[in-house]
Amino acid sequence: MDASLITQRLAKQIRVKRLSQGYNQSDLAKLAGVTRQKLIEIEQGSMSVSMGAYARVICALSSEMELVKARLPTLEEVADIFKD
Repeated sequence: MDASLITQRLAKQIRVKRLSQGYNQSDLAKLAGVTRQKLIEIEQGSMSVSMGAYARVICALSSEMELVKARLPTLEEVADIFKD
């Protein structure tokens, strides 16, 4: 399993949760104590963002993480890995 794939999946879940709760990026960033640019990086799945920043955003969404068995990547995820 590729670590960047896991980060991309987390990023997608964070974005979906933000939108479902009706937050725009600026409001969620303020609530989480991060910059809007940092939130953008998190929603892009940046591996250079600290785990602490990811955790603050997840907490601001009143959520937590749970480890589950990894699943094989979808064709779309594989294409994203090799895009560049």
